[in-house]
Amino acid sequence: MPRINLPDPSQMNEDQLKVYNKVVSGPRGKVQGPLRAAIHNAELADRWQALGELLRYKTSLPPRLSEIAILITGRSCQSPFEWYAHRIEAERIGLESDIIEGILQFRKSKLLNDAESIVFDFALELNQTKSVCDSVYQKAVVNFGEKTVVELTALVGYYTMVAMTLNAHEIPLPEGVKSAFDLPQHGGRP
Repeated sequence: MPRINLPDPSQMNEDQLKVYNKVVSGPRGKVQGPLRAAIHNAELADRWQALGELLRYKTSLPPRLSEIAILITGRSCQSPFEWYAHRIEAERIGLESDIIEGILQFRKSKLLNDAESIVFDFALELNQTKSVCDSVYQKAVVNFGEKTVVELTALVGYYTMVAMTLNAHEIPLPEGVKSAFDLPQHGGRP
C-alpha cells in the first residue's frame, strides 16, 4: 500500500488534469511511478514530467546507454518500482538479459561494448560515491564529449530523485509483481 493517496483523474482538479493529460498524450503514454505522487502539486508534476521527458527521450545518449544508467540508479537506490519499470524498457529496446542481470548483481557483463562499459562505470561510481574519479570522468568526456557527460550526470541525478520518491511514498509494484531484490529494513518499510 502506498503511504499517500494516489489520485485518479476523477479526483484531480483542473491543474492536475492538465498535467495528467499532457503526460498521457506524450511519449510515456500513462501516468505511473513518481508522477502519481508528484501530481499532488500540479506545477511540480508538470516541471518534473518535462525534465523527465527531456532526460529520457531528448539527450545525446542512445536509449541503451540511458537504460543502463537508469537501471544502475534504480538498483543502487534499491527502488523496486524503478527497477521493474526500466527492466521492461531495457528488454523492449533489446538490452541483453546478461547485462540486465549483471546490473542487478552490481556485476559488469562481458557483453557491454566500450561505450556501455563507460556508462556502467560512471553511473555506478556516481551512485556509490556521489561523485566520479578523474579517470572515469575523463574516459567519459573523451568518448562522449562534455555535453553528453552533463546529460548522463543529470540523468543519474533525476532517476535518483525518482527512486527516492518511489521509495519514500512506497509506490507499489503492479499487483502480482515481486521486487527483484531484497529491501533493507529501515524506517517504515517492511
